[in-house]
Amino acid sequence: MSAEQDRRRYESLRRATQARETRAEIARAAHRLFVAQGWAATTVREVAQEAGVSVPTVYAAYGNKAGLTRALADAADLSADVPRMLEELETFAKDPGRQLAAMAAYDRRLFERAGDVIALVREAARTEPELAAAYHDGRRRGDETRVLVFSSWPQGVLRRGLDVRSAVDVYAALCNIDVYVTLTVERGWPPDRVERWWSEALARELLN
Repeated sequence: MSAEQDRRRYESLRRATQARETRAEIARAAHRLFVAQGWAATTVREVAQEAGVSVPTVYAAYGNKAGLTRALADAADLSADVPRMLEELETFAKDPGRQLAAMAAYDRRLFERAGDVIALVREAARTEPELAAAYHDGRRRGDETRVLVFSSWPQGVLRRGLDVRSAVDVYAALCNIDVYVTLTVERGWPPDRVERWWSEALARELLN
């Protein structure tokens, strides 16, 4: 490979790296502004100014404000380490109590690391159909995971009188962002205490 080809290759890598860094900085800037002043009150121009880029650069990177918010929501899911939960669910396939604990641990990580993003997506979903769809898609994916896990349990594991759908409803009533915020912010619980309580409460409410 010639020196000129080397130069072009590394220049291409440099541009790609700079583009990723720009996207990341835009996302960080949007996150700061959305949390500080609310989704509805934040404009794309303000995001661009906070990130130190032009308005067209924001649109080129994410399409629009809703697209940017959806990217933050996707990053929130990744931050909670879905592969770790799936590995634990498989490892403890014969132990429903441990599987419930694995799901509660995932929710704790999600709310601890990205609760502010979830709250702003829910706020934005009130006026943005695209984000409403993204929010409900996230809820649906969570329910589908629980249906899959609860359906895999042998007959007689679920508490008497509960079917799978009702068990999913009970889980959703206990493990959600509002309960997490109430306990950690208003009541001063550390996140690990919330996780333990969720694990114990889910076992009491769902298992024979």
